[in-house]
Amino acid sequence: YWTVPDGYWKVYALYLTHDGGGREDYINMLDDASCALQIEAVYEPHYARYKELFGTVIAGFFSDEPCIGNAVGYDFDERVGHKDMPLPWSRYMPEMMRERLGDNWKDLLPVLWADLDHGRTDAKVREGYMDSVTRLVEKCFSYQLGDWCAAHGVQYIGHIVEDNGAHARLGSSMGHYFRSLAGQHMAGIDNIGGQVVIGGGDSVRPKGFSKPGDGEFYHYELGKLGSSHAHIDPRKGGRALCENFGAYGWNTGVRTMQYLADHFLARGINHFTPHAFSPKAFPDPDCPPHFYAHGENPQYRAFGTLVEYMNRVCHLISGGISLPDAAVLYHGESEWAGDYQQEKVVCRELLEHQIDFDIVPADLLGNLEAFDAYLEENALWIGGRPVQALVVPYSRYLPLTAARFIEKAEEAGFPVIFTEAVPDGVSDTSEAENARLIPALQACEAVPAGKLAEALSGFITRDITLSPAHRRMTVYHYRDEEGEDILLLLNEDPGEAFDGEVTVRATGRPALYDAKDNCLRPVESEVHGEETVLKLRVGPLEMAIVTFSAEEGDALKAPYRDLLPIPVEGFTVSRAEAKEYPHFRDPLPVESPINMGRIYPDFSGYYRYEVSVELPEGVKELTIGDCYEAAEVWVNGVRIGTRIAPPYRFDIASAAKEGVNTIVIEVATTLERKMRAMGDSGRPSLGGNPPVSPTGITGEVTVWCEQC
Repeated sequence: YWTVPDGYWKVYALYLTHDGGGREDYINMLDDASCALQIEAVYEPHYARYKELFGTVIAGFFSDEPCIGNAVGYDFDERVGHKDMPLPWSRYMPEMMRERLGDNWKDLLPVLWADLDHGRTDAKVREGYMDSVTRLVEKCFSYQLGDWCAAHGVQYIGHIVEDNGAHARLGSSMGHYFRSLAGQHMAGIDNIGGQVVIGGGDSVRPKGFSKPGDGEFYHYELGKLGSSHAHIDPRKGGRALCENFGAYGWNTGVRTMQYLADHFLARGINHFTPHAFSPKAFPDPDCPPHFYAHGENPQYRAFGTLVEYMNRVCHLISGGISLPDAAVLYHGESEWAGDYQQEKVVCRELLEHQIDFDIVPADLLGNLEAFDAYLEENALWIGGRPVQALVVPYSRYLPLTAARFIEKAEEAGFPVIFTEAVPDGVSDTSEAENARLIPALQACEAVPAGKLAEALSGFITRDITLSPAHRRMTVYHYRDEEGEDILLLLNEDPGEAFDGEVTVRATGRPALYDAKDNCLRPVESEVHGEETVLKLRVGPLEMAIVTFSAEEGDALKAPYRDLLPIPVEGFTVSRAEAKEYPHFRDPLPVESPINMGRIYPDFSGYYRYEVSVELPEGVKELTIGDCYEAAEVWVNGVRIGTRIAPPYRFDIASAAKEGVNTIVIEVATTLERKMRAMGDSGRPSLGGNPPVSPTGITGEVTVWCEQC
């Protein structure tokens, strides 16, 4: 019985239940005994049966999108305090909440569902609750599984749902990116279903199985989350994994896949799980493209070429250290506590100005030793790498660990820059300590996110600069275990080339590494003290890889200059489906390049182009202006090689001769047109569209020879 006082009241009834309406058949991520059921039901039986294969054939166990599961679906908006939803709980929570909030903690719990406008009190309750939840996820789930794997000679890997900032929320994700993967031996992310798309950093993806996709998050933050965790966590050993390519649809082939691989390589990802091979009968509607598709996919052989390329680049950026200029504070605790700015805005500003960085959690700032880090004068050293400044995206309230670090940073002369404004205070501490720490926060500079790169230039020595500026050039500077520098420069602009100078703080003999031909090529450069100026042209969607370890005796494969073009025309074009190959049919004369999809709108497979052409001596190269997708070339019966994306350039000097030459080009299409003809949209979760991608050779074929 309660006598209601005057005024407007809202009454909350809080209760514990196993039937809250979320994933009711799911383990409780906040309880170690519940999480142990997974080990008992899955891990232990595998070990009992296959223990002699552990650590050899069986590399480890993969957690694919584990979640808190207090809500069903993929809304990505399960922020505590902002949504009516059941909240996760366990037997450990009451004591943890009492320690964080005091004996009256139950009276404060309505703040987890409603904004009571109590300022710092609301922030303290929400931050305290989410901190407790994610600490239990870290201990009960992530470390328990990771420690079991380590004790049995295998690795624990995987990823959570990161989409649209969900990695710091409940529901389909785990509340805190870094804590949820703390027990794993690789840092993990995934890219599926059109998350990263060419030129798509400003676009919003159409709604499919979930909320509309946030192009800014996928392009500017996602890859850096994974590589940052690999860089800062000693347990990860520098290993960053991306599950890639899945659910992009049958219209996606190796041409797009190379960009998707380069996108993440240039952000420091050095391990990949290709998604997917399917053992189900063709066509399996689940998350195509399927690389083999029981022999139906013409892209399969070219996919092998792509994997060889990816392996070579991954090898280059493994085993050493990255060289970031700055650190960016992870926004998880700031989001829990109140108004905040996602770090994606900061990530974009830095990437577009070639300022490399690692995203770091407040846990690192509060426990430097655990992350092999220390603060020394004007630098924060993490895993043997100095960062020159800490950037803190706007938040109304900071966690105590971050605020105490900033106080120490000010004493050490290490610069801290806030974006937009200085915080109002600290979320999880007493009034007295909050008042003591505020002056240290107010002593820091605050700048708009759009002016961050300019402001940082006054505090740091830039590692890489471009002339002229090119906002879509993504750079990654790596130093291998032997101390030799490697530079990745990815031009992510789909239409504009970069042609200018790149200045990098590295010395040595630079050379361009061609990861497709596995050879070195010369690069024009000048050394100025501790810096090297490279003169480069990087075409649209191309990645230049520069190594500074070339030796004087290395035979650099020189590009040919001042060559004369000889157009090649008059091809006979035949075709074969993947399972018909190499038995081609329907020969058709084609004088000039044409989209073969206009002639055969429902055909997927291989097009074979054959021609005999009179050539002079001194022939060096063959180029194809454009084609869809992969091109394989033979000259006079000699296989030259495969190209999976522009530029389609082939060195044919060793096979060409003076006189009549036979040229054969085979082009592999995607399965898009065949699947459409079969009534399969190719992207059942997102809807389908009529085929728009061309097929076959669509650009001029040219042979290049030396001037006589």
